[in-house]
Amino acid sequence: MTGKNVTLRLLDKADREILRLPRPVKGAIYDFQHKFKTNPDSAGLRLKQLQGHDKLYSARVNDEYRALLLRLADDDWLIVSVKHRKDVYAHLDRLTYSVNRVTGGIEYVDLQVVQAEVLTPPAPRTTAPTAEPAGPARPAEPAAPEPLFTKWSQQQLTDLGVAPSLLPVVAALTTEDQLLGLAEYAPQLTGEVLLALYDGKEYDDVLEQVTAPVAAPEPVDPEDFRAAAERPATIVTTTDDALREALEGEDFGRWKVFLHPTQAKLVSRDHSGPARVGGGPGTGKTIVALHRVRHLVERLPAGRNKPVLLTTYNKNLAADLRSRLLALGGEALLSRVEISHVDQLALRTVREAEPGNRKRIIDEAQAVREWRSLLDELGEDGWDAEFLNDEWTQVILGQAVTSRAEYFRVRRAGRGGTVTRAQRAEIWQLAERFTQRLDRLGAQTWDQVAERAAQLEAARARRIQAVDRRREEAGGLDNIHVADGSGGWLRYRYRHIVVDEAQDLRPAHWKMLRAMTAPDRNDLFLVGDTHQRIYKNQVTLGSLGINIRGRSSKLSLSYRTTRQILRSALNVLGEEMYDDLDGSTETLAGYRSVLSGAVPDLHRLDDWEDEREAIAALIESWGEVPHEQIAIAVPSNLMASEAANTLLQHGIQALEIGPDGPRGDSGVHIGTMFRFKGLEYQRMIIAGVTDGLVPHASVQQRRTTDPARYRTEMQRARSLLFVATTRARDSLDVFWHGEPSPFLKELIEVRPPVGA
Repeated sequence: MTGKNVTLRLLDKADREILRLPRPVKGAIYDFQHKFKTNPDSAGLRLKQLQGHDKLYSARVNDEYRALLLRLADDDWLIVSVKHRKDVYAHLDRLTYSVNRVTGGIEYVDLQVVQAEVLTPPAPRTTAPTAEPAGPARPAEPAAPEPLFTKWSQQQLTDLGVAPSLLPVVAALTTEDQLLGLAEYAPQLTGEVLLALYDGKEYDDVLEQVTAPVAAPEPVDPEDFRAAAERPATIVTTTDDALREALEGEDFGRWKVFLHPTQAKLVSRDHSGPARVGGGPGTGKTIVALHRVRHLVERLPAGRNKPVLLTTYNKNLAADLRSRLLALGGEALLSRVEISHVDQLALRTVREAEPGNRKRIIDEAQAVREWRSLLDELGEDGWDAEFLNDEWTQVILGQAVTSRAEYFRVRRAGRGGTVTRAQRAEIWQLAERFTQRLDRLGAQTWDQVAERAAQLEAARARRIQAVDRRREEAGGLDNIHVADGSGGWLRYRYRHIVVDEAQDLRPAHWKMLRAMTAPDRNDLFLVGDTHQRIYKNQVTLGSLGINIRGRSSKLSLSYRTTRQILRSALNVLGEEMYDDLDGSTETLAGYRSVLSGAVPDLHRLDDWEDEREAIAALIESWGEVPHEQIAIAVPSNLMASEAANTLLQHGIQALEIGPDGPRGDSGVHIGTMFRFKGLEYQRMIIAGVTDGLVPHASVQQRRTTDPARYRTEMQRARSLLFVATTRARDSLDVFWHGEPSPFLKELIEVRPPVGA
């Protein structure tokens, strides 16, 4: 057999096994894959079929180690394991491989390893013999623990996707530690199903939320391993570069290569129009967006332009997307993709059309201050500056209202509270004065920039559509007199647009993006989670010309957060209802993790100073944990500065996170909860989670005066705390002084504070 067309794949979980091997062995594996692809029959590889197996072979990696490979076809091989040679032949009858009848994916299990690592109890410690005590007989031995999964039949477990070869092991599980051990070695779906059942989910819910999303759409032939290798459920990699990435051991390196079957389906799915992917924190939405960009670029005709836009809501995240996309596909991929945060895109659009527009841009806090100054100057004390700013941005700018008469008619969806006609007249007059004030100051807000960009792009789209109509009327011939002002031909800016963190974009952003690409197949691809919305931009996409009905999907498996932290984070959300960006509600039903760790610790202190001292002591106790993997989230910038000063007094370097990211290279990261969107840390501390700070006392004051705004801001405050809690990978510590935030009520009932 020549190696000219040999395919060599690596099965998911085999890479984790390889990562635990000595470094020289990993180096030998790189050489092995090259030699095997060149000529599998080379004498030095010693390729041979294992006794009792029709598809399983071994091949020499080096003197001590052997690769175990499934032969999928004559020239198609799959590495399922790498073992020391003495371990390969001792238990050949315990090596099992099959095609899962539910997912159609290839599953490999070493039953000997599973039995030894999961079910075999540790050997008891030996002690010197002692004399039998006199007196009454010893109490009877405690009853054997109840197996965990007696409630479900073997057929039910198989229907959920549990690997049949593991059913005897599953039947013998009696402790959570054993279950977690099995999840480490079992095929992925088996672990997910068992953990979901163990966590109390109903059978039908597990079937719908865990099994159905990865089920094969067509009947599965359990003997066709070649077809099974091509299904998303068989998580493999094939190229030399991808194998190297998988074996580097860095998390993103892995996810550049291995995608969960549900992720892989979403990356390559063909859509008739805009599509949206939701999911809780850590479920890999951004990873899907990046792979989607690569998928779209790979299908572009050759060229040097950038017909794909990748955008998100702020500069930090856009920079992170750029670096990750570069890591995923190199300069060749980056050369076909425009990467820009959405406000930057809007500003560029406005300045391109209006080169004389050089007004400085002010943020929301500055805009509210200008509203207050205007009200003070006018002697108006009957209006709240924040209310007026929200009304101006969300209703007047958000719906492109251009006249007083139009404002009288426009709907104020989500704004709550009836505004009379007379009040609308006052608001409109104040809004006009406010825009005039900004003009005099040579200033503009980001909302104004976004709305102007949306108007410009909508006008451009209308001109393109007019050209298309004329071309159609002229039998397909172009008219040179309808070229755009730059001298080029009118065309849409992008063929495909991919949006990360979609829940935080303004209505004007969506109108601009909709106009930037032609309504067509795979035009817009959005990823986001409304449970993580940290701004006020609640939208209904359908009303903005972006129809995602029937093209929404959800990811539910967290790769970041442990099950224990996840439960706590969900308690923070409470029973609050969240929208789905299109007028309906969205839930985190099925949101789960197969990772396990310690339960979060809660700390109640007497005052803020005590909190800071306790946090410093906790960080000191963590010893060798790199400080860059520790973060502290607090409610305000002042508290961030005070926490940083306390750490410095203890000799702990601290980095405050600003709008552009951490201000330095080494130290504990400290910032407001807003700053931690898109980040993750080994150890997460959330401090100052005190009633009156989370949520702020001003929110509570609106409970009776402005119920609609109160509900919106309470939800936003919950979302901020939810985002902060889900930044944690290994541990979460929550601190407060005095009365705890009402958002912690359920959490405290489940787990009282340390020392309580």
